[in-house]
Amino acid sequence: MGLNMIYNDGQTPLDEDEKDGLLIKSISTREELDEFEQQNIEDAIQWSLTRKFKLEQILSESFIQDLHRKMYGRVWSWAGKFRKTNKNIGVDKQEIAIALRTLLDDAKYWVEHNIYEPDEVAIRIKHRIVSIHCFPNGNGRHSRMIADLVIEKIYKQSVFSWGGANLSDNLDIREQYLTAIRKADKGEYDLLMKFARS
Repeated sequence: MGLNMIYNDGQTPLDEDEKDGLLIKSISTREELDEFEQQNIEDAIQWSLTRKFKLEQILSESFIQDLHRKMYGRVWSWAGKFRKTNKNIGVDKQEIAIALRTLLDDAKYWVEHNIYEPDEVAIRIKHRIVSIHCFPNGNGRHSRMIADLVIEKIYKQSVFSWGGANLSDNLDIREQYLTAIRKADKGEYDLLMKFARS
């Protein structure tokens, strides 16, 4: 019995090789997968709450990968590893490390020189990292957690509410989120910042 995946708008389809990376072979539906991933993510959130992170830690390639592994490592064998295939979004697989390095350098500069307000820094980082699409899956949730860590650990402000709902379950909220992402794709971040605090 294989994993039967039905994708919502904005979700990245997995290749068959990536599906083979599922560590819990009894999972057969999207709902079951979401449940196991959510448990793993909640453990990652608890882990992050008990730690202090410095700017240099959060804005590093190793942290980006480690966080993804913490969020998905009990569900996927490829958790924390950059994708090896091209997707319907994101940079070419060969350009992931370069694009991520550029983002991290930009983000450090934004923080150190107060280029943007704290919410905008966190949202710009979130948007760029999800646009790069480092991993086979889980990029949206991973990028939102990165934004939460930036705003909480670097700026000492409250984490974002992200529409106050599970974006996988609530299609209306998900559509608002995707509309805000598409605006950010055009360099307009106001709607995504507003959504993040809604």
